[in-house]
Amino acid sequence: MTAPAPAELDLAVKLAVDAGDLLLRHRRDGTRGVDTKTTGTDMVSDADRAAEALIVEGLAADFPEDGLLGEEGSASRGTSGRTWVVDPLDGTTNFLYGQDGFCVSIALEDEAGAMLGCVHDPLRAETFTAWRGGGSWMNDRRLSASSTASLAEALVGTGFSYRSDQREWQARVVGRLLPRIRDVRRRGAAALDLCWVGAGRLDAHVERGLAPWDHAAGLLVAAEAGAEVRPVDRSDPWPLVVAAAPGVAEALFAEVDGAEAEAGGRPT
Repeated sequence: MTAPAPAELDLAVKLAVDAGDLLLRHRRDGTRGVDTKTTGTDMVSDADRAAEALIVEGLAADFPEDGLLGEEGSASRGTSGRTWVVDPLDGTTNFLYGQDGFCVSIALEDEAGAMLGCVHDPLRAETFTAWRGGGSWMNDRRLSASSTASLAEALVGTGFSYRSDQREWQARVVGRLLPRIRDVRRRGAAALDLCWVGAGRLDAHVERGLAPWDHAAGLLVAAEAGAEVRPVDRSDPWPLVVAAAPGVAEALFAEVDGAEAEAGGRPT
């Protein structure tokens, strides 16, 4: 039996769409206030900050008792035992370079994990939603992970760290994985890639080092669409995030573990 959509999902969708419209206006008018964060390649702009402010204001107005974790610094503990996890602009580099592949991601978590998620792609006007026990959707279409059953035919998404030493290690892992799969795609927006696993546009996504706001909503979309999702160890400062179509999940998980072991000790 499918669980009904929680009322909070309507607000998440509205705020994600509004934030996406704001991002498109910023890009049309010329993005300003571009800075760097953790490294010289980790960029943030006025558009990121404005989109997060819009989302945070909307969540606080309707659910002031909930906690908040936002990529651009918004944080509060709350009193409800629930936390909104927000990435106002996943794919900032694509956004700033005039490429596609960016989105707004909003999830709501409780003690059991993500209870709902929304990822909005403003360029495609595609809004991915999922809620625990309720399935996954893109706009009004229910999603299902791909039926691919051969790892050799699997199209796999991945991503790379902003730190050069971590990227070098990740490249070794991908190099060992690549001969065993169909091909790799690197879009630069993990939240979208995970939704695309749910939509069957990718057979899997593998990435180490994602922050909670990068994967909270997208992993739920993938899982509720039938993909196999490996639990994320949030105590790990550089956690592994893997979602795969059920027909290739077991083989892919084994290959990823083997590739990481062959690549040697990972950076800390």
